[in-house]
Amino acid sequence: MEKISFEQMPEAIVQLANMIQSLEETVLQAINLQPSEPVNQWLSLKELCDYLPDKPAKQTVYGWISAGKIPYYKNGKKLRFSKFEIDGWLSLGKHKSEDELQAEAKEYLNRKKRR
Repeated sequence: MEKISFEQMPEAIVQLANMIQSLEETVLQAINLQPSEPVNQWLSLKELCDYLPDKPAKQTVYGWISAGKIPYYKNGKKLRFSKFEIDGWLSLGKHKSEDELQAEAKEYLNRKKRR
């Protein structure tokens, strides 16, 4: 980085402003190129059965609903499922890897040692 004299200051500021404007345009273009996904997508019962990895039967999903195992919304007779909540529900069943379990154990022991 070179030193800028007082006489060079106006030119340096203009150059810096142009660089910032170019960067803003690049960022805005990148944002606009990314497909925007709806904040919350709603699934019907059939769409949910098709979306879930094991493709359960409708009767299976009804059983999960009556047992309170799956998040759902009911408006009149229509059942709706939030894709965001279903993804969270699916991740609850994830089993931790050996490395994750060991890292948690180390973290737990480190917290105990500090006390």
